Amino acid sequence: MPVNNQTRRQFLQTAVGGSLGFALLPAILPARLRGADAPNKKIQVAQIGCGRMGRSDMGNILHEPLARVVAVCDVDSKRLAAGKKMVVDYYQEHGESGLNVKAFADYHDVLASPDIDAVVITVPDHSHALLAIEAAIAGKHIYVQKPVTYSIAEAIALRRTVEAKKIILQTGSQQRSERPWGSFRKASEAVRNGRIGRVRTVKIGISLDKSTGKKPVPLPVPDNLDYERWLGSAPGQPYLEGRVHPQDSLDGRPGWMTTEDFGLGMITNWGAHHLDIAQWALGQELGGPVSVEAQARFPKNDLVTVHTNYHVELVYSGKIQVILDDKFPAGIRFEGDEGWIFCTRGDEADAAGGEFDRDARRPLRASDSNLLSPLAAGAVRWLPSKSHYGNWLESISTNRQPIAPIQQSARSLEACAAAWIAMKLKRKLTWDAATEMFVGDDAANALRERKARRPEYDYALAMKRAGIEG
Repeated sequence: MPVNNQTRRQFLQTAVGGSLGFALLPAILPARLRGADAPNKKIQVAQIGCGRMGRSDMGNILHEPLARVVAVCDVDSKRLAAGKKMVVDYYQEHGESGLNVKAFADYHDVLASPDIDAVVITVPDHSHALLAIEAAIAGKHIYVQKPVTYSIAEAIALRRTVEAKKIILQTGSQQRSERPWGSFRKASEAVRNGRIGRVRTVKIGISLDKSTGKKPVPLPVPDNLDYERWLGSAPGQPYLEGRVHPQDSLDGRPGWMTTEDFGLGMITNWGAHHLDIAQWALGQELGGPVSVEAQARFPKNDLVTVHTNYHVELVYSGKIQVILDDKFPAGIRFEGDEGWIFCTRGDEADAAGGEFDRDARRPLRASDSNLLSPLAAGAVRWLPSKSHYGNWLESISTNRQPIAPIQQSARSLEACAAAWIAMKLKRKLTWDAATEMFVGDDAANALRERKARRPEYDYALAMKRAGIEG
């Protein structure tokens, strides 16, 4: 139930006993992580994907005392070598020069290794589902970047697999943790506890992709890249460096992020972050909108194929309107009968290419400072999570749900992908969060999933072989 339509007693019961209650899970734990000496044992982690964000994720894992990075994996041999060097250099600097770091070109070899307990999946969006589903089937705990999957059907399938195999999955929705962007936790907690009264409108800015003016020109596949495996489940097509990742840089923004076959653009890229927080604040982390309509521009004959300009309107129970528009500053503004609260990443959000007024750079602000004062005893509070990566590792070691579990990140993806489907169909859609389907709309429901181009890249077949209902 949304906060607006509940009594305080009902709200507390729902929050504490329902989606916010992190119950014990009968998760798979290696024997060496159990027992009296378990706190002294390291969780053996493999990094899958060693590009810009992959090395960022891995850098955070390396600093976590509960983890030991023992393997890296990438289909690009240059990135694979860079990833291994990063791990070796780190441990040498910390007096552990004898550590054997394995390098794999095929993630199946990672999943087949009995010495690996958990994997960090930082690959293009279109490959999230297959890798994560196969990792769960293999009994590996998972950290997967957001958006958790490419399509709605994939998110549902991943949730079912994780629940069937009883493993711990943390989604890379770092705004749920205290570092480095605690403004989102504080703002959403205040809204969830009714600080701004009845919520009327939520305004979200997720930045803007722009067309390049460059026409797509196929190129020879570089020798260091296994392009067939990189394509995975996506439609077959000629290689274009501008639609994959830079060959002369490990840190440049990859072109797959602006190519619709591999990712859906800002609506799922940054939308997965901000809509996740909005649904958290509204008590809809296990729900979703009741309707969605959108307008967007899509470049033609350009390297960029994802949407550029956009305007999206989602309506939630209680007639709460959530609006995403490219003219809004990056961040989330909650507006209610008794005031407003705005939260953002501040200066760090510049990395997304957004345009800001100076005041919007402040990470947290409100119409009245009292709206952000400490909550009273008995208020609903998010569970502690100082470090997003640390929270994942602690969840593995204690058999508890992490701060961003698949049950909730699947719902965030559904809202984002529903907005993208509305962009494509150019009309208002009705969404049923209970069935996770569009109401009476075959064309919209057909866009909930995409068939894999080859059987070996089909997550549904992997589930079927494992005896998991898709």
